[in-house]
Amino acid sequence: MDYAIQRKNMVESQVRPSDVTDRRIIRAMLDLPREEFVPDRVRGLAYMDGPVQLVEAGGKTRRSLLAARIFAKLVQAAQIDPTATVLDVGAGTGYSSAVLAQLAGRVIALESDAGLLKTARAKLPAVDGGKVTLVEGELPTGWAAEGPYDAIVVEGAIETVPSDLLDQLKDGGRLVAIVGDGRTGRATVWLRDGGAFGATEVFDANAEILPGFHKARAFAF
Repeated sequence: MDYAIQRKNMVESQVRPSDVTDRRIIRAMLDLPREEFVPDRVRGLAYMDGPVQLVEAGGKTRRSLLAARIFAKLVQAAQIDPTATVLDVGAGTGYSSAVLAQLAGRVIALESDAGLLKTARAKLPAVDGGKVTLVEGELPTGWAAEGPYDAIVVEGAIETVPSDLLDQLKDGGRLVAIVGDGRTGRATVWLRDGGAFGATEVFDANAEILPGFHKARAFAF
């Protein structure tokens, strides 16, 4: 299987037609071997037009790579500067962090799943240029020790936005995430202005809800 051809086809048929105009994102997605960041059982699906499963259900939370077009549009909405420090929430096997490392000055990759983190540690050194720091912790808590951040990219859907993450943005910083229930949703950008946060919906998107980002369920009597 010629992954280089599949990678080019992914960019030309999924990413570019989705109004992704940041050439740095396009170049990163053309360069990075997405197939190296998925399990062997789904390697042949690495460039499909949709999410790629990383963790099967089986008692655990399902985890997937975001669909390429959704990921690229979300990253573009973050408006990442070459000198930016970025927090990648739900970094999974490290593909998203590898892309962000080609856009930013430094990336903190936060992951809560030990198995996914192990894969990221094995794969990232070959492609991240030494810009990515991998950390393990609960996703909604963020990673304040390396903040504040110019941008925070949440790699999945959320039903609630924890104040901990917003508090870790620099003034003028952006947080991007998909607000939804795992079936439908809207990609949303939060912009920090002093102590206030403005939210703007930017496009329709759906993704798996990340661990810790479900709404608390009310009990009915």
